[in-house]
Amino acid sequence: MNVLRRSGSAISLCRATAAALKRCPGGIAVACHRRWLSSMPRYSTEERGRLHTGDYRLYFKNAEGKLISPFHDIPLYSRSEEEHDVPAKKSKTNLHKNVMNMVVEIPRWTNAKMEIATKESLNPIKQDVKKGKLRYVANIFPHKGYIWNYGALPQTWEDPSHKDSDTNCCGDNDPIDVCEIGSKVCSRGDVIQVKPLGVLALLDEGEMDWKIIAINIDDPEAVKFNDIDDVRKYKPGYLEATVEWLKSYKVPDGKPENQFGFNAEFKDQAFAVEIIKATHKYWKDMVHNKSECNDIVCKNVLVSDSPFCCSEKEATEIVQAAPSPGESSPVSSEIDLWHFLKK
Repeated sequence: MNVLRRSGSAISLCRATAAALKRCPGGIAVACHRRWLSSMPRYSTEERGRLHTGDYRLYFKNAEGKLISPFHDIPLYSRSEEEHDVPAKKSKTNLHKNVMNMVVEIPRWTNAKMEIATKESLNPIKQDVKKGKLRYVANIFPHKGYIWNYGALPQTWEDPSHKDSDTNCCGDNDPIDVCEIGSKVCSRGDVIQVKPLGVLALLDEGEMDWKIIAINIDDPEAVKFNDIDDVRKYKPGYLEATVEWLKSYKVPDGKPENQFGFNAEFKDQAFAVEIIKATHKYWKDMVHNKSECNDIVCKNVLVSDSPFCCSEKEATEIVQAAPSPGESSPVSSEIDLWHFLKK
């Protein structure tokens, strides 16, 4: 039995909303267009294995039902790069400039450390394992689990051979991370459209681990958030809580506090966009075999000019070889414990 999750009806919804969009005047059209894009059922997921076990995997399909890699086959930008590069004055609408796709790995308030499996074919989401045990983040008072919807930007890569000129640290060999601050609690495997607001330079055990601060464009208050200062204005304390969480989340495991570049100062949207563009270029070089892949599996279905592109048949065989889905495994009560750290 395949467990398939799908959001909405596909082509009929797009046609109906597009038709309605033509009837929307002026500023209403902008709102209609935003709702239309954010509600498009572009991706679905298929679960394999049992949740909360080492064999759990969450695979991705596009709107055509093709099995794909969320790392390589979902585009970074929510529209084509060609349209993205059109100057604002020449574009029909500048609404979606710098709006990007985000793959949600970990919903807000949950503890299981889920991540895109960069070292596996088709890069499904799986639970991280450390020292033979499934990994859960501790609840550090007053925070329960992750305090944002946490995930990654597809088609980005923090190249471990590239040393950042500001922090003097090399990339952590993963897609760039995103902390989404909107009001909705997302689901694991959601692909949402976000606009970056800023970025924090986390130095995770000596590796460069950028954290993009972003908001879902479908959030009711998204229009108010256009740069990092808007987070300070409309969500006071959230950025400070973000620094505290990222600094301390490994302490209950006996590790030292994480450090930050730029004195833990959040850089603005323009800075964040440049970081994202750089990691997108590193990904392009990797997936086209112009740079060392290290242990990353670059197998993809849709990057046609990539030497790692595989057939739909091969992608299907990969998923069919994974363990069959089953009932979730019980979770230890330890993940509900609270940790209190001295300041």
